[in-house]
Amino acid sequence: MHASPLVENTVKYIVVFVVSVFAAVGAAAQDPYHDYIAEYSGLAVEQQALHGIPASVTLAQGLLESAAGRSSLAVRGNNHFGIKCHSEWRGDTLLRNDDAVDECFRSYETAVESFEDHSRFLLRKRYAPLFDLDITDYAGWANGLRSCGYATDPNYASRLITIIERYALYLFDTDEGRNAEDNARFIQEMLSRSHPVRRSRGLHYVIAAPGDTYREIAREFDIPEKTLRKYNDATRNRIKDWEEVYLEEKHDKAPDGVDSATIGDGESIHSLAQRFGMKLATLRSLNPGAHDRPGTRLRLR
Repeated sequence: MHASPLVENTVKYIVVFVVSVFAAVGAAAQDPYHDYIAEYSGLAVEQQALHGIPASVTLAQGLLESAAGRSSLAVRGNNHFGIKCHSEWRGDTLLRNDDAVDECFRSYETAVESFEDHSRFLLRKRYAPLFDLDITDYAGWANGLRSCGYATDPNYASRLITIIERYALYLFDTDEGRNAEDNARFIQEMLSRSHPVRRSRGLHYVIAAPGDTYREIAREFDIPEKTLRKYNDATRNRIKDWEEVYLEEKHDKAPDGVDSATIGDGESIHSLAQRFGMKLATLRSLNPGAHDRPGTRLRLR
């Protein structure tokens, strides 16, 4: 399936516009996230027209789940949305460590098939409440995906919302946004944008964008860098893309109802500590001798 000429023209406009804005604020010219948006935004807009799933949400999920097309699932199996096999799947498969060791994930011939299957996946009864939301309510969709069980990450919605706002993906959701001629107000907002503060389990945090450092975030919130590093058990300045950065001391315990977790591809013990908002020292004390190997199951309480 290919996007129509109208979709291609409007999408081309907004991609050029968003990329030019970030060039103005110093974003890297070869940012893989911008490249991903340029390549796949047409597909996301086409899926919105066919099925009523906001293009911004589809793009944000693809960017997050596939690490902008660089994850092993995307590279080896064109799986851009982390969709597991489930009992009804009859196609090709890949094994990957996620919530458990060697979980079964769907594999596709092309990225187009992945985008189409993602839409079919969300058309199931489980996600029906999402389609009662307005097409422009990206925050409602993000929170709904989390509450309907799309991902086990407690901060999944925050990550999606951050990505949508970071790259102005909401502009893809409406004809007005895709065809806007006067975006002076938007440019001003982008130039003055900082990290929105979010809250989970009583903890205030921000989501780190690609290239962020603890030094920069500490300066933004007027927190001593040493203190911010301590809050986040940080041993290096660079932060993992879309990882939580806590602005206060983390909890000693994991969230209620979460007893264990598996280190997935591209994750570490530190990643799990950040995801669940718990101190790294506590996590290590519960798992003496554990290593940062994908597939390692860790106790959280």
